[in-house]
Amino acid sequence: MSAEHLKTGLILSGGGARGSYQVGVLKAIAHLMPDGGRNPFDIICGTSAGAINASLLACECDHYGHAITRLEELWSNLDSHHIHKVGFWELFKSTTKIFRSFFHSGIVEGEPSALLDNSPLRHLLGKEIDFSKLSLRLEQGDLTALSITALAYSSGQNVSFFQGADDAEPWRRNQRIGFRTVLNLDHLMASSALPVIFPPVRIHNEYFGDGAIRQNAPLSTALHLGAGKLFVIGLSHNARESRAAHEIEKHTPTLAQIAGHLLNSSFIDAMDEDLEMLERFNLISRYLSSDQINAVNLKPVEVMTIMPSVRFDEIAARHIASLPRSMRTFFRTIGATATGGGASLASYLLFEAGFCNELIEAGYNDTIERQEEIVRFLSD
Repeated sequence: MSAEHLKTGLILSGGGARGSYQVGVLKAIAHLMPDGGRNPFDIICGTSAGAINASLLACECDHYGHAITRLEELWSNLDSHHIHKVGFWELFKSTTKIFRSFFHSGIVEGEPSALLDNSPLRHLLGKEIDFSKLSLRLEQGDLTALSITALAYSSGQNVSFFQGADDAEPWRRNQRIGFRTVLNLDHLMASSALPVIFPPVRIHNEYFGDGAIRQNAPLSTALHLGAGKLFVIGLSHNARESRAAHEIEKHTPTLAQIAGHLLNSSFIDAMDEDLEMLERFNLISRYLSSDQINAVNLKPVEVMTIMPSVRFDEIAARHIASLPRSMRTFFRTIGATATGGGASLASYLLFEAGFCNELIEAGYNDTIERQEEIVRFLSD
């Protein structure tokens, strides 16, 4: 590997079931690259559902094409039963438990409270991802580092747990920390624990939840770990205005619409803002001398971003009927229906094969349309 080689960081953001779109992008890259078996990413950073994709890819990255096949098989055969318990009784127990906590200072007995029990997801990921392979992938040079980000609930710190990158020092910045460790299933479950929806996970002496929450600088982890250029797979449509954005609202927003906006704010806005900031710095750096750039200890970073050309909420509206009856009833109660709005919220929880396969196809097509620039970016 030459001294001029810039390490490529892969950024896989969060978004629940929307994470299946990332698989389509990664699949297209395997088909486009001359050596489809070679892993084109030196540093892989995942958050929330993106951490699931990041972890499986990192642990199997000695053959990139095989790893992507594993990811596609995982997502294309999903249904809600693989992610959480779906019966009416389970949903009733959890909502009752949360309601009781209102009269006990927010404290509930037993396990951490959440709307859904995601123990089936832990079982599934425990079978699919072998973290014991990660150290070998790092030792053999198939990968430089893997990072999984989660939110520490008591301190409010956004913690990037990482393994590898032996020359990288752990870091501490405003509300974000880089912590070297040996990654395991607990880190993955914590990162993908959507707040309120899935229970937090205890790591050491603290409870952690979804890493997209308060992740103010999602690109920074890869840079700390030594990336010189970034490949970012976003999970939001570029034109985020809905078709009804300029129409007069006839009704107050539903709970589902409000929750959907809150999730969009957590999963999308920080990434967009961080990309905009990096692009602004890259533009300014063109007018700075090398001495001036070195003085601020920052370097221009080449970035390639893949964003969906389709609207996930519109796709979700077509697939809500495929959810288990208990989930359909819940979504209908809070206003997440195909015709009543709130489908954005459903798109985060639609862990059903039909929806996931449509997003995989969308990710694949969006990548193929930009094949020349992508191959050039990953080959440099």
